[in-house]
Amino acid sequence: MPEMMTALFGGTGPDWAARRIPVPEPGPGQIVVRARATALNNADASMLAAADPASGGTGEEYQAGYEFAGEVTAVGEGVDTPAVGERVMGTTPGSFAQYVLADHRHVLPVPDELGYEEACALPTGLLTEHGALMAAGFRAGQSVLITGATSGIGLIGVQIAKALGAGQIIATTRGAAKRDLLIGAGADTVVLTGGQDLARAVLEATGGEGVDVALDHVGGRVFAACLPATRTDGAVVNIGRLDTAEATIDLDALSYRHLSVSGVSFGFTRPAELGDVIATAGRHLLQAVADARVRPVVDTTLSFDTAAEAVERLRSHQAHGKIVLTVP
Repeated sequence: MPEMMTALFGGTGPDWAARRIPVPEPGPGQIVVRARATALNNADASMLAAADPASGGTGEEYQAGYEFAGEVTAVGEGVDTPAVGERVMGTTPGSFAQYVLADHRHVLPVPDELGYEEACALPTGLLTEHGALMAAGFRAGQSVLITGATSGIGLIGVQIAKALGAGQIIATTRGAAKRDLLIGAGADTVVLTGGQDLARAVLEATGGEGVDVALDHVGGRVFAACLPATRTDGAVVNIGRLDTAEATIDLDALSYRHLSVSGVSFGFTRPAELGDVIATAGRHLLQAVADARVRPVVDTTLSFDTAAEAVERLRSHQAHGKIVLTVP
């Protein structure tokens, strides 16, 4: 491996800045991956804004990125798998770099059928959506509501629910322009939250019963509407807050329906737990990835040299799926 590499840093302005830094060395339980492609997440834009000193941000510099795919180039003490040379996709802070230092438990093998530009856009969606379905106690044959389903991980969630045998999938989006995108991903019914009452539309689509499981990526009023849209003894899981983190809910809808309500956030502060979530998702889903039942929808592929264009696309909220950066 070379001694120096290029990485993207936030905290210096509204966009990432490329910087030359030393290539990392793996410690116990760690691996180093030569990244070939990385994927953007909504958190990347919010972190840039929070750290931008020109707009009242903290000015604290940080190495950006969370998702990557590439080949293992070095392993630390105690690492049996993956081995040097294996193709992997994974998640870790600081992944917008030519060489990525990661916990060996936080990667999955890349199926032979998958290229790096698709692989890098999968890990966050696989672990988050599968983990949320498991938290809800999902079983094959059940009906699933997915709000904010045209987000990068929401689209993966629709495909995962279908691959795991959901009996009915209802997906939401704000406008009609992305209806076909959701149908193509596997949704049976699309609810346009910009013009339809979510709870009423879901009840109509389920014969008045509501769905077994609701996965909410939006928060706010949409999260509140998931409760009356979920059947008695059903489960509601909040995953994201694309709208707002605050919601006013109807406690009658919660109590009378005997709902289970939970939230998931599979961050990096609990590395063993995250490793278990990733490993479980891999066991259940890698075959579906290999045979194309679960694949990321890639909106745009750019490079480190055009990272500013990539984050502007992310900020626009117009992307149909994930935005990918190829690594020089």
